[in-house]
Amino acid sequence: MKTNKKGFTLIELLVVIAIIGLLSTLSIVALNSARARSRDARRVSDVKQIQTALEMYYNEMSFYPAALVTGNAIKGTLYGAASSTYMTAFPAPPSPANDGVCNVASTSYIYAQTDSGASYTLKYCLGFKTGDVPAGPQTATPAGLR
Repeated sequence: MKTNKKGFTLIELLVVIAIIGLLSTLSIVALNSARARSRDARRVSDVKQIQTALEMYYNEMSFYPAALVTGNAIKGTLYGAASSTYMTAFPAPPSPANDGVCNVASTSYIYAQTDSGASYTLKYCLGFKTGDVPAGPQTATPAGLR
């Protein structure tokens, strides 16, 4: 008497489950890294947009704004009346904030007017090298990103 058994053995099923688990773990790790790099790219983009708005503000007003608040517009006022809107809302940094070398406190966009309105600093942090901007705390000025 011959018995023909068709199907998988327990060992074969365990091997397949282990391979699927390994592949899913690797894909999740790769996805998290891509998300972190995406957030850094957005930070660089936000800073460049803020710089453009600040330069337009400076060209019209001859000084940089005293303060910027997240969510508020960057607007100029000439002779007491509102003139142009240079940015509809000062952006909030993407979350979660702790990417790579950045912690929650260092990932906010921190703007400060300097030299009595003749210049500014905009501090931000990148978790990973993005383009030609290295990882870590950075400062943007009218001279560019650094």
